[in-house]
Parts: sequence; structure tokens; C-alpha cells
Amino acid sequence: MSWTKDIHEMHKHFGVENCVGEMTVNERKRFMELRLRMMQEELDETKKAWTNEDNEEVVDGIIDLCVFAIGTLDLFNINAEAAWQAVLIANMTKEVGIKEGRDNPFNLPDLTKPDGWKAPEHKGNTGDLP
Repeated sequence: MSWTKDIHEMHKHFGVENCVGEMTVNERKRFMELRLRMMQEELDETKKAWTNEDNEEVVDGIIDLCVFAIGTLDLFNINAEAAWQAVLIANMTKEVGIKEGRDNPFNLPDLTKPDGWKAPEHKGNTGDLP
């Protein structure tokens, strides 16, 4: 299973890839704003489903969030796999600690940035973001 490949194929199947590829810089800016609103809409629907104790819609909403997020990377020609690896590597160098200002009522391990921590770099992997 490869979510990135599946979503890319879905975009090709429905012709979304071609439409975005022909957009001007200003259209791509507006398109990104639309994608962000769509992700917020999915998050709001998921929160509503949680409030209504509709677990099936919660699962569906979380998956839809993944589809929109990964799909947005795909449509802007960003290598999602490379971005994922960069973030994962950076996160794995964090340490267990207490994140100031974050509510942690379950006392779960929280990740903190140790001295000298380096944020992930996405240089050369920002695709067609305007």
C-alpha cells in the first residue's frame, strides 16, 4: 500500500493533476487557500462526529484529512515520501520531556527539542508552491 501513489493515481484518474498543472502562480495561491479550507472543513466535520459519538464518521474524517493533506503535496509536486522522511528523522532525534504550555492530563511521553536539535529541511522539495 502506498497512500502517495494511490492519491496520485486518483488525481490522474479525475484529471485534477492536469488542471492544477495549468494554473498561474496567482491561481495556485488561491488553490492552496481552497485546499486549506477543505482540510479545515474535514477537521470540523471530524470534531462534530466525535461530539456526536459517531465513530465511523470519525474514522472517515481522519482518513479524509490524510487524503487532502497528502493530495495537496501531490498536486503541488512535492515529494511526500521525502518530506515524511525528513520530518520523521528530525522527530526521532527529539527527547522525552515536558512541553511547556501543553496540557498533558494523561502524562504521556511528550517530545521536546534538545539543545542543538535540527528542524527538518525541505529545501529543494517545495514543488510548485507559489
